[in-house]
Amino acid sequence: MSDDMGLLRTDVEIESPLHEGDRRLLTGVLVDTGAEISWAPAAVLESLGITRRKVFSFRQADGTVLERWIGFAIIRAGGTYTIDEIVFGEPNDLVLLGARSLEGLNLKVDLVGRRLVSAGPKFAAIAARVATADRFHAPAHMEPVATPYFERLPNAFSSPATRSASASTCFAFSANCS
Repeated sequence: MSDDMGLLRTDVEIESPLHEGDRRLLTGVLVDTGAEISWAPAAVLESLGITRRKVFSFRQADGTVLERWIGFAIIRAGGTYTIDEIVFGEPNDLVLLGARSLEGLNLKVDLVGRRLVSAGPKFAAIAARVATADRFHAPAHMEPVATPYFERLPNAFSSPATRSASASTCFAFSANCS
């Protein structure tokens, strides 16, 4: 039986935002959705000219606390890239692709296929307010649109049972909310 059962490893490229184009390939990086920040060997980050910016404290599973320097890097994996904080790892530290980098890359883990896949479209906040006219006064540059908010949502929200007589009104920046 493999020691890597349930684990995912991937190749990651790191580059400095100040020296784009100069990259280092890290192979077999552990994808760790439980780690908030990505970790790379300090020697690799320093060779790219990535600057140590601040010190973070990390609590390990056994309760011990360790401190590591953090810098900013462009992280490439799964055919996409993002900029994120990255830990300057010391010789015995794991090399990790963390959850924040995965979010920035818009990737998620497919453990059955043992790969990273697109997380799909991200949610976007539209310029809309859910409020009643007596509690919300739109700025002059916002035009009120009289389409009830729930009538514009997917079918799960469009039945009369989920709408009320006091359905909210959409206020959008010169956008058609219908």
